[in-house]
Amino acid sequence: AIASARIAYQMYKKTFSGARWEKLAARGARPQRLLWASTGTKNKEYSDTLYVDTLIGPMTVNTMPPETMDAFRDHGNPKANTIEEDVDGAHKVLDTLKKGGISLDKITDDLVVDGVAKFAEAADKLYGALANKRAKILEGALPQVKESFGEAQKDIDKEIAASNARGDTRKLWAKDKSAWTGADEDKWLGWTDIVAREMKDVAKLKAFAAEVEKNKTTNVVLLGMGGSSLGAEVLRETFGHREGWPNLHVLDSTDPDQIGAVENAIKIGSTLFIVSSKSGTTLEPNILFDYFFAASGKAGKQFVAITDPGSSLEKMAKELGFGHIFYGVPSIGGRYSVGSNFGLVPAAAMGLDVERMLVETQKSVQSCGPLVPASANPGARLGIALGVLANKFKRDKITIVASSALSTVGTWLEQLIAESTGKQGRGLIPVDREPVGAPSSYGDDRVFVNLRLAGDEDHTDAVAALEQAGHPTVRITIDDSYQLGQVFYLCEVAIAFAGMVLKINPFNQPDVEAAKIATRKLTDAYEKSGKLDEGEPFWSSDSIAAYGEGHGQSLGAILKNHLAQLKAGDYFALLAYIELNAAHDAVLQKIRRKVRAKFTNATCFEFGPRFLHSTGQAYKGGPNSGVFLTLTTDHKEDRAIPGRKATFGVVEKAQALGDFAVLVERKRRAIRLHVKDPDAGLAALTKAFEEALS
Repeated sequence: AIASARIAYQMYKKTFSGARWEKLAARGARPQRLLWASTGTKNKEYSDTLYVDTLIGPMTVNTMPPETMDAFRDHGNPKANTIEEDVDGAHKVLDTLKKGGISLDKITDDLVVDGVAKFAEAADKLYGALANKRAKILEGALPQVKESFGEAQKDIDKEIAASNARGDTRKLWAKDKSAWTGADEDKWLGWTDIVAREMKDVAKLKAFAAEVEKNKTTNVVLLGMGGSSLGAEVLRETFGHREGWPNLHVLDSTDPDQIGAVENAIKIGSTLFIVSSKSGTTLEPNILFDYFFAASGKAGKQFVAITDPGSSLEKMAKELGFGHIFYGVPSIGGRYSVGSNFGLVPAAAMGLDVERMLVETQKSVQSCGPLVPASANPGARLGIALGVLANKFKRDKITIVASSALSTVGTWLEQLIAESTGKQGRGLIPVDREPVGAPSSYGDDRVFVNLRLAGDEDHTDAVAALEQAGHPTVRITIDDSYQLGQVFYLCEVAIAFAGMVLKINPFNQPDVEAAKIATRKLTDAYEKSGKLDEGEPFWSSDSIAAYGEGHGQSLGAILKNHLAQLKAGDYFALLAYIELNAAHDAVLQKIRRKVRAKFTNATCFEFGPRFLHSTGQAYKGGPNSGVFLTLTTDHKEDRAIPGRKATFGVVEKAQALGDFAVLVERKRRAIRLHVKDPDAGLAALTKAFEEALS
């Protein structure tokens, strides 16, 4: 070490001498100094002042420990310029090392790696301590996250420590795709700092809100799908109607009855329509726009576009004279876009304080920021836990238990979880709005995420019982509805980290496109022939027909045989392409409750076509552990789509058929039931399930 230092000092002198250096020095340049670091003597057989006595020289710094300083003060040898003694001998020492097969270069390279790791570990401990201190100071201003993982905690802590060592938080913020699969993840991380960027444009959102209020707009109808609509839906349900502001309606369905329900609830002339689509090519918002644009008398000023720059929707909005065009960020995928204009524009239109929402969300951004290691980062901790629980403990059913005030957050969270992680035959399956039961109602494949607004005690005792029974639980509590943006952001970070553990790309959705292609083929064929190819049923009655691979003499027997395919760790998914209303929801919820009571398997219940852009990805691309029942119906009153032969009813049927075809193609256990009348059909279905579950 001393020989190496003496040679380094000679190199130093050469660098800071000569004609070039003298010119620089004449212009005020100052030389750096060589620093000898941590020069306490570790080997007790050596002098305790060895690395001070031998390294004395001009323009050097020696960072010795206090005890070494005391020792040198007491008995050190303050001889001048010892750093330049026996330089020839120093070269011989290093030559001898080389001849003996010891590579000083390798040793120093290894020391650099180890040293940086130790400094990084120390820095992470410091940043983690600061983050924990900040969280205590801001208690109540941040979501409270309480975890109970039981026997899995050791494995989770081990993975958190590994994430710290890899610097995964810094990789996320550096947009380093190597944190995942090394594909194109770096192109989809614009959401990490979107809040700060949107704060710069908040004046535009405020001006838009003032215009909506001034124009005495009575209703706002958002026409969107998936990530372009689900965040707005959560805001609408959570905050409710604001006095003096328009009612917000979110229309993300091609169901003719659902479209009619919205149309009957508004007055076209005083309604503002928001067409929300990143690409501008999504089928549902496009045909919904065609319908309401015609109904408005082609009043372009009544329409607002939210879309990415350069999209076909932007072009159309300019040509038709839309009142406003708000831009998305191309590097943000739909399900991560709630903090951008896709969530903020409808929020402003319904009278929410978007600046306050952004300020609140920024607190969560800072809690999950680049300097906060995984050990103190609430989003990273949650995501790593979900990944480990799924990988090692087969607990891949993320069951969302939300209190009444936050009852629709799960709708948004479903898409984030399913579309981000359900691919390559693995992933997390979200279970939303499943009635909460006793611990004995569940298998050992569950993780429970409890979302709650402080003071709202729904499910508190039930979640405590689940925790006591050994089920992994996560409780996320906020004190104010405006902290909802913090929950959104925390969950986005969590799912990005879950993707790291699952070793998948959490920003693509390869299997969503498959259903779109199948639907497009069917609708294109209908435009040419006026017919949809539904195939032949394997069983039928006067009111119901069954399609796919199933068997039984009665509908009850068919369902019994279908459900008999459920094994431990499987889930049952009821996919209903009917109007989303309270009556239909109540009937189908009862059915799902009975299925869980009989089998203790997880149950999923979705309305189509909404779920195609959400959980549809996991159902087709995730683990093959689902048993599916698709429900379709005829409509007494269909609605025409301007410029097309296909009606909304035809499009909805084509979406159902396309989705079902892909399920079958992917070897999923699926049957489809078609009922002529939804109300009578649901009554018959209820009776058949009673027979099947008896």
